[in-house]
Amino acid sequence: MSAAAKVPSLLNSALAQARPKFNIFLKYARVELAPPKASEIPQIKAGIAKLLNGAKTGSWKQLTVKQATLNTLVGAEVLFWFYVGECIGKRHLVGYDV
Repeated sequence: MSAAAKVPSLLNSALAQARPKFNIFLKYARVELAPPKASEIPQIKAGIAKLLNGAKTGSWKQLTVKQATLNTLVGAEVLFWFYVGECIGKRHLVGYDV
């Protein structure tokens, strides 16, 4: 049996294995990647107020190492995606002054 004859069966098995994982991805993507609803705006405002209050009072100093590491990683992820979006908007990497 030649390699070209095996390609369709390999492709079908790969698709069969990927389908459940893709369905799980879609399930979470619908929730996590959706824009905020109007009913969520008060929660967002409360979260921002809590963040600002924590910065003013210094309660961020009371975080555990695990929480601080997680917050740092989330901040780095946001910054990373910002730069990726900037590069996509500029449509090239050459000459991009970060």
